[in-house]
Order: sequence, then structure tokens, then C-alpha cells
Amino acid sequence: MKRLSALFLAVTMIFALSACGGSPSSSTPAAFPQGTSAESPAADPITMKLGLTFADNHLITQELYAMSDAVKERTNGGITIEIYADSLLGKETEMYEQLYMGTIDMALETIAFQSTTHPELTIEDLPYMFATREDGYAALDGGYGAKIDEIIASDGQIRNLGYMELGYRHMTNNVRPINVPADMSGIKFRTTTSDLRLAVFEALGAQPISMSFSEVFTGLQQKVIDGQESPLSTIDSSSFAEVQKYLSLTGHFWTNECLLINEPLWQSLSPEWQTILQEEVDACETRIREKNVISDEELIAKLESEGMQVNEVDKAAFSELLQPLYKEWEGKVIGSELMDAYRTYSGY
Repeated sequence: MKRLSALFLAVTMIFALSACGGSPSSSTPAAFPQGTSAESPAADPITMKLGLTFADNHLITQELYAMSDAVKERTNGGITIEIYADSLLGKETEMYEQLYMGTIDMALETIAFQSTTHPELTIEDLPYMFATREDGYAALDGGYGAKIDEIIASDGQIRNLGYMELGYRHMTNNVRPINVPADMSGIKFRTTTSDLRLAVFEALGAQPISMSFSEVFTGLQQKVIDGQESPLSTIDSSSFAEVQKYLSLTGHFWTNECLLINEPLWQSLSPEWQTILQEEVDACETRIREKNVISDEELIAKLESEGMQVNEVDKAAFSELLQPLYKEWEGKVIGSELMDAYRTYSGY
């Protein structure tokens, strides 16, 4: 948090120097094509770098390739979006910093991950938030999503173009099947650095261990951790069946990735190119949602065929045990404004 605050201060000083005739070491932000600025919309072809942590064969990655192709075609080659999957541009934290500074142009980050700069966005790590997937879609497409967009844009450096559904997160491990909360006791689960997500696993009696996603497979292989939690598409594309025995369909978190763009770069695009890019992001978002619903059952069957033991869980028991976290985290981090926007769509 302190590091990002310092970065923001540095960017602000650079802009101030420019306005006063100063000469910072690089007068043209890396995200801008040569000869353009926010006041002078891009006319020449531009190449954007888009970073994400997922494997190349992940559903979201594949749909981003399709989005990139469509944008390039509709702009007559004006915009080329290069996709850097599998953490090629860095870990989540590193890509977020690069996006903030404009050294990369676009990045895929979960809503909750952005709580490093906007603490209230940890809301996505509340367990069992929506009664149905459709309630979640309505929330993101409505006032709840609009409020999140507003928070992300509040410092003027990053804009959210859309929500790419990663899906329900489930637990895998090598100790035992998870049927009820008591089965979590003592199991070492990898999770993110989110304090709320850590609190969820601690409340369930597990031993949460923070670890970058790029290190998870090796961590499981070397038994540094016993298990992890992620959507079925990620479990499949990351080949976790090779290093995990049990898959328990907990569905404890519902995760969405924000497709973020550097705001000064966005402002440098012509209105026509902005419209094309936004339309293709919207189309990509819709395709991912449709394919996620269809693919879940297929992925369960595939993972079973690869040797994983799959079981349903008592979700009501999990949800009831974790309910006290809602009041606690609304009071100390999230705040009533965002929570009220969420409750409108919860479906409960």
C-alpha cells in the first residue's frame, strides 16, 4: 500500500513539473504512442500490452485473444492488443504497479486484489455473497458494479472496462474430502494476501498461507501447502489434478476479474476507438459468462477422469458459520455505502 502511494505521488509530481515547464526524465508516458497525448487522440497505430496470470489455455485467456482479434479488425489495424498470459509481465502486484505507472497498458486483476489501494474492494472476499449466479450478474451490471467502477477510477490512473467471470471457487487438497466446516481443520490452504480471505479460512479452522498464484503448483508439488482454492477452469488449466487428490465443491467465493486499462492511455484514444474497444470488451464478458455456465459440468467430469475425487458439501453450514464476518468487515473496512449497493442485488 505504501509502495503504491509513493508511486502515485511520483506520478503526480511528474505531471506537476510538466505543467510548470519542468523536464522529467521521460516526458512521454510509456503507454502513449509517439506524438500523442490525452489532449491529442491517437491516430497512428498503437500496440497495447495486456498482462494476466492465467495459463494460455484458460477460458478467459482464449476469449481475450478473440477480443484482441476483433478490435484489430474493427480498427483496421489501428489497435493491436498483445496478450501476455501466465504471469509473463509479472505477478499480480507487479502488473498492477506497472499499469498504474503506464509501463503496461492493460491488466486483468480480481476485484478483491485491488483492495491494496482501495480497501473497500475486499468486499469480493465475503463468502457466499449471492444467492445465484444471476444475482451476481445483475449486481455487476447494475449499481453495485457501477460503484466498484467509481472506486477504481477515483485516483484518475486506472479505468475498469468490464468484469470477466472467473467463477465459483472450490477447494482442492491432499488430506481429506471437505464435507462440513470441521473437515477444514489443520489443512494448509494457499490463499491470497487479502486479510478477509485469510479470516475466512481461519474461521473454518484451516491454516491459510499467502502465496502468489504463479507459485501454487510448485508449492503443492513440494507439499509446502496441502491445498488451494480456485474456479474449475483454473483447476483444469493449471493441471492441479496432477498434484491434488480431492476436489470439494464448496463454491465459497464468486470471483470476477476486472479488465483494467491505464486511464491516460484510454483518454489518448479517439472516441471511435474507445467505442470499439468497449463494445468488444462487453462482448467478451458475455461470451465468458455463457461458456462458464456450460463448462462447469464438463470440467467436473474431466477432472474426475483425471483421478480427482469430487464431492458436494454442506454449503448452508459453511455460510452460517461465516455470517459474522459480514457485520465485522462492513464496520471496519468495507463501509455501509458499498455494502448497501451489494445488498440490493444479493438475492437473499
